[in-house]
Amino acid sequence: MFKHHSRTAAALVFAAAALASARGAGAQVSPQPAQTPNPAGGAASVFKTPAVTQQPTPTPAAPQPQGGTQLVRDAGHEWAPLLEQKIDYKDWTFKTLKDGTPVSLRELAKGKKLVMVVYFAPWCGNWKAEAPTVWRLYDKYKSQGFEVVGVSEYGSAEDSRKYFESQGGAPFPVVVESEAGDQKEKTTHYAYRKSIGDPRNWGSPFNVFLEPAKLNASGELLTEKAWVVGGELIEKDVERFVRERLGITEQGAVEQCKDEPKAEAKKQ
Repeated sequence: MFKHHSRTAAALVFAAAALASARGAGAQVSPQPAQTPNPAGGAASVFKTPAVTQQPTPTPAAPQPQGGTQLVRDAGHEWAPLLEQKIDYKDWTFKTLKDGTPVSLRELAKGKKLVMVVYFAPWCGNWKAEAPTVWRLYDKYKSQGFEVVGVSEYGSAEDSRKYFESQGGAPFPVVVESEAGDQKEKTTHYAYRKSIGDPRNWGSPFNVFLEPAKLNASGELLTEKAWVVGGELIEKDVERFVRERLGITEQGAVEQCKDEPKAEAKKQ
């Protein structure tokens, strides 16, 4: 089970172990350069081709966790461990990316065991690196009470639609909070990140996990604490957390696999 790390030293150890886990599991997609919005439209890479040099490349020091989310930047990624944070997370009503229909988080969460709210910018390379992990988790556990909702930030709704269309369509609900970079400091996304010490500029992706059964039954405030990943998901650790919250045990999974050959034998 995951525990809240109240001491900085414990959090540093957790983050280092999480980074090692991410490296060991291996990335499923090639690292992409982080991007920032271009005032003229589109996205502009912040990386430039380095000049050729004859000097030897020094061995880089091991990356260190940063900020209250224990973010670790490594090999083009921005990994972060799953931590329980005091966040005062509130209900929201945003328009859907699909047709602009207003929808509330409370409504989306009804009947679910675990809801993951992922804030993203459609132009962000780190979001695009995390997205395949989000897809896999959703496809694997959606029938067992797991819901994902994407919240589009700092890019036009049209850009978000184009992104999901390029991936074959959005498999889960997607809503829009903001559509321009100059709206950043006015968003709930920005306020939540700052409240827990997220050191990133744009904060994409930013993942919040909510357990509907534990949310306040009424009122604007849904919960005072939530499990948060202030960066890219570390798939192995997050999947373990999802399975625990859904009540899925390893033993149950093994028993189910053993039953399959028996069922097949009866058919023969």
